[in-house]
Amino acid sequence: MTESLQKIIRYVGKHGIVRPRDIESIGFPREYLVRLLRKGKLNRLGRGIYTLPDANVTERHSYAEVAKRVPEGTICLLSALAFHEMTTQSPASVWIALRKGARTPALASPSLRIVRLSGPSLTGGIENHKIEGVPVQVYSVAKTVADCFKFRNKIGVDVAIEALKDCLRGKKASVNEIYRYAKVCRVSNIIRPYMEAL
Repeated sequence: MTESLQKIIRYVGKHGIVRPRDIESIGFPREYLVRLLRKGKLNRLGRGIYTLPDANVTERHSYAEVAKRVPEGTICLLSALAFHEMTTQSPASVWIALRKGARTPALASPSLRIVRLSGPSLTGGIENHKIEGVPVQVYSVAKTVADCFKFRNKIGVDVAIEALKDCLRGKKASVNEIYRYAKVCRVSNIIRPYMEAL
């Protein structure tokens, strides 16, 4: 195998999941990915997404895949609850937040649920994590709880209350942090009675 193909394999090993544009950005033609695929040195996970055959695929793989395909999206709501281990349910779709007016991604798989945000409610509370070598943006615990109340009509008020209870019981975020993001999400009046009851 040529040195160029070996360099690409090392790059894929380091970054977990790659797209043709990633390979072009390091100075190689995208056709090299097809060559490696034919030789069995890479797997194609979906349209335009490649990984090593022996890659460590975790239960959060779909988050890494979505982050690679929709880098401007942030994992939110039910998917963020699952990420922070605040729910026993594994959502059927990956929930992401995009800015209002952003193009809706055309993904066949994994299934996406999109919410639109703007200003501080879009940019506040973002944490950067790595899943399978891919940088993934996920809202913090406190921001996720506030979002659950903001989108209670989409996910159910019972899910929002359970998230708040779990957050406080497990000391995953402080009351002040939750109130801070409740203000950002304009749900402080909605969340206050539940906070006081708990």
